[in-house]
Amino acid sequence: MLVREAVETERRARPRRVWRRRVAVGVAVLFAAGTAVRLGGLEAGVFLVPMVSFTPYFALAALLVLGVVALLRSRAAIAIMLAVCACLAWCVLPRALGGGDASAGGRALRVLTANLNGGRGDATVIVDLARRLNVDVLSIQELTYSARDRLAAAGLAELLPYHVGRADFRGPEGSGVYSRHPMTERTGLFRPVGHHMPVVEVSLPGGSAVEVVVVHPVAPVPSTVPEWEAGLSALPPAPASGPPRILAGDFNATLDHAVFRRLLDTGYTDAAASTGQGLTPTWPHGRSLPPLVAIDHVLTDGRGSAAGVQVFDVPGSDHRALFADLRIKG
Repeated sequence: MLVREAVETERRARPRRVWRRRVAVGVAVLFAAGTAVRLGGLEAGVFLVPMVSFTPYFALAALLVLGVVALLRSRAAIAIMLAVCACLAWCVLPRALGGGDASAGGRALRVLTANLNGGRGDATVIVDLARRLNVDVLSIQELTYSARDRLAAAGLAELLPYHVGRADFRGPEGSGVYSRHPMTERTGLFRPVGHHMPVVEVSLPGGSAVEVVVVHPVAPVPSTVPEWEAGLSALPPAPASGPPRILAGDFNATLDHAVFRRLLDTGYTDAAASTGQGLTPTWPHGRSLPPLVAIDHVLTDGRGSAAGVQVFDVPGSDHRALFADLRIKG
């Protein structure tokens, strides 16, 4: 009798185990498909472009799923999830581990970039950061006329007396760059697609000028995804000669977007990723959710490197300010 009951129990349990393992394989296949999108740069459209921003969280979820399928003893699902986790680790871990040469020589250049959220960012906090961090170049996005006046009233001109840019009445169109050292505006380097993106040459002491590009393409909302991609694709590639080039601003893209990675492949290095800060989120700030993704960046060409990177909250802004302590050769 006991043997018969055990056989019946096993017979009833077998379909449940088969069903669970099939579900496990199905979930693993979905994770594999998502990983293939990230690896192949296949994101497109109003759903996948924003979703790929969350690849680091997708990687954490994959680890959890690997643990679950291991408990279910689904060999196929385990094999798939091991491959998924390995691929995602290859994508995500380098930006947390760094790998840049923090001891690299060169002239110091301290860069701060901040998006003012339609001019609502606290000007006093920005000026205090510029003073405390001894900033040389300040890249500002979403600069309005009122924000420009508040920055001046807070004493920015005393710290960074040179200014190039264009403010706007409201919204994201305005941008500007402030500098401790003399600078001249450049034109014709590229055709901006998106908001105002000034280009300047900053005359640093003891060497040649450094070129700085303020970056601010449109956000990839449903109606502007093609324009967003065109804006990032239009940014100038890393130069092989001429002044060292720095791109600083709100890229509205993470290290997981294919169009952003193609820009890096021209010869740029992300300052945060090279110092192990590539997973530090900068947006959204000041909302019901904590900052989730890193879309504000400072990029250097092959003649620049980062000794350190920090992020700071700016009241009134939906972005955190990003500070990069750079070393520039040449």
